[in-house]
Amino acid sequence: MEIPPEDVASTEKAAPPPAEPILITSFLAHLRHERGLSAQTIRAYRSDLRQLDQQRGPLEHITLTGIRTWLGELHQAGLSRSTLNRKTASVRAFTAWAHRRGHLSEDPSVRLRTARRSTHLPDVLQHQHVDQLTASLAQQARDSAQTEDQDPATHALRLRDAAMVELLYATGMRVSELAGLDLASFETGRRMVRLLGKGNKERIVPYGVPAETALRQWLEQGRPRLVSVQTGPACFLGRRGARIDVRTVRRVVDQQLSRMGTTAARGPHALRHTAATHLLEGGADLRTVQELLGHASLSTTQLYTHVTIDTLRDAYGQAHPRA
Repeated sequence: MEIPPEDVASTEKAAPPPAEPILITSFLAHLRHERGLSAQTIRAYRSDLRQLDQQRGPLEHITLTGIRTWLGELHQAGLSRSTLNRKTASVRAFTAWAHRRGHLSEDPSVRLRTARRSTHLPDVLQHQHVDQLTASLAQQARDSAQTEDQDPATHALRLRDAAMVELLYATGMRVSELAGLDLASFETGRRMVRLLGKGNKERIVPYGVPAETALRQWLEQGRPRLVSVQTGPACFLGRRGARIDVRTVRRVVDQQLSRMGTTAARGPHALRHTAATHLLEGGADLRTVQELLGHASLSTTQLYTHVTIDTLRDAYGQAHPRA
């Protein structure tokens, strides 16, 4: 299954986006300059608040009933519990800010409840699945090398895809963290990478020899083929040479996992969960995994123990004579 070309320009002229309400613009400026939130987090707030404004009327007049109705409609539309909770958090932060600034006479979100958090985790790849995935990517890179003279960009993209998957699994980094990597993010001599996570918090994470090998091949043989005036310091690039978009990373990983046909796991977050699970199965303690993944709370990391306990139970059932 061939990965479709990226960043193909549309032949149709896109309609200009609707003007953003001043209240939302002011709130986003507060998030950026006073709270120092990341660009990705601010985009999520913007998306949630503009959706609420367009579907339930001007935010200057928003009520608790209006917010509950909106969330109910989204629930009926099939949005996940985690997505609904994120939207609830966006609205809560906005209405609290608007009330403090005098834009709202009261805060309608004070009595707004979030849905109980789900403990369901995405499907996790088994060790043999990871081996199959990385071997498939390496083979695709070798195959594309045979026609590199005719199609150098495709070979470069195959090297890129192999390096991205190896790093996602080796470090458990978020897809946004991978897309934000610069060349200076790596300490190649020590096999360490500096990541900028949620809330602009930095952490340094190690990676292994397979990831080092794939990364070196991308940087030496692949990336130079795609460099353009748009590139700047970005490590991973799209077909046109600009910094890779998180949607492209998700599409690449999803397609590679789908073509395997041996696992239900999909997307980069499955690789993050897989890395955490394999670390715990290998004997790493929760505190170490928390640091590697950049979790603010240890309770988030503890969710992965459910997966490893299930694995332990299965092994016990197969091996113990009185199981």
